[in-house]
Amino acid sequence: EVQLVESGGGTVAEGGSLTLTCSVTGFPYSSYYLGWFRQAPGQEREGSATIDEDDNTMLSDSVRGRFIISKPGAGNTFFLQMNNLRAGDTGPYTCAAGPPCGLEESGYNFWGQGTQVTVTS
Repeated sequence: EVQLVESGGGTVAEGGSLTLTCSVTGFPYSSYYLGWFRQAPGQEREGSATIDEDDNTMLSDSVRGRFIISKPGAGNTFFLQMNNLRAGDTGPYTCAAGPPCGLEESGYNFWGQGTQVTVTS
């Protein structure tokens, strides 16, 4: 059974930083994408960052230059380091895993439960 569990959400003031963690177990693919998705208030869920098995990364325009996705070593944990946070970054953040599909959420078939990030102005 594939499981993804997020941690690290919380409340931070604008300009602050948070690091989210996603632990993945039981994942069957050797070629894959691991991604972070978020849903800002009043908006559709969107892909923020992805990383593949070779550590190639993709970032959305809204987070590029501020967020870093990483997957140290060959472990089953990946991270989203979020810097210079803005009020518009507020929302639930969910990690996902699936075959190579970039930032398109329809390609991901395993999802975590989400962790809330709140940025106060």
